[in-house]
Amino acid sequence: MVVRERFEQELKEVQAQFIEIANSSINALKLAFEALLEQDLEKSLKILEDDLVINRLEEEINDHVILMIAKQQPVATDLRRLMVLVKAASDMERVGDYAVNIAKETIRIGKEPLVFPTTNLQTMCNKTVEMLESIIKAFTEEDTVRAKEIAELDDYVDDLYGATITLLMRAGAENPAYISQITHLTFVCRYLERSADHATNIAEHLFYLVKGKHYELNN
Repeated sequence: MVVRERFEQELKEVQAQFIEIANSSINALKLAFEALLEQDLEKSLKILEDDLVINRLEEEINDHVILMIAKQQPVATDLRRLMVLVKAASDMERVGDYAVNIAKETIRIGKEPLVFPTTNLQTMCNKTVEMLESIIKAFTEEDTVRAKEIAELDDYVDDLYGATITLLMRAGAENPAYISQITHLTFVCRYLERSADHATNIAEHLFYLVKGKHYELNN
């Protein structure tokens, strides 16, 4: 019984670490987009610095889980739960990386006035953040019904991504003097779309945990 209690306690610690990396990465994504809209280069540089914390959190989760597996040799659902936490933490670390990438695009644009309307990008960012925040809640509550609903929202983001890329390409053709800025905004669009994909990944990890087999929720 003591061994089981120790496992449960360490599992709670890893879950708390996962919540920390998830919140840090989502916050970084929101701040990175705010910095783009405000063309705030100092805020963008801070996001680059803070990414070290997110990277360290992922390493700590990996180390913690490896030690738990080595010491306690969990099987079945316990082992799946640990492996899924490692995968979900990796997804959230990638979201942090995309926040860094957006910050870098903001720095490259500099103070040049934005020539492309940011409405679609703002909508993409809002929906992506909503998906990520919702999937973290569903993941911690092991709510597969909600997770599936969240994964289905990715189609909306994908459609908006396609439409926005088309508009950006048209803007580039019509404003060749601003092609560099428009290219940077195209990358921002891509990073938001990829961040939403990681919400779907986490939903799929949850299905694996609960059902014991892999599902592709958004083909």
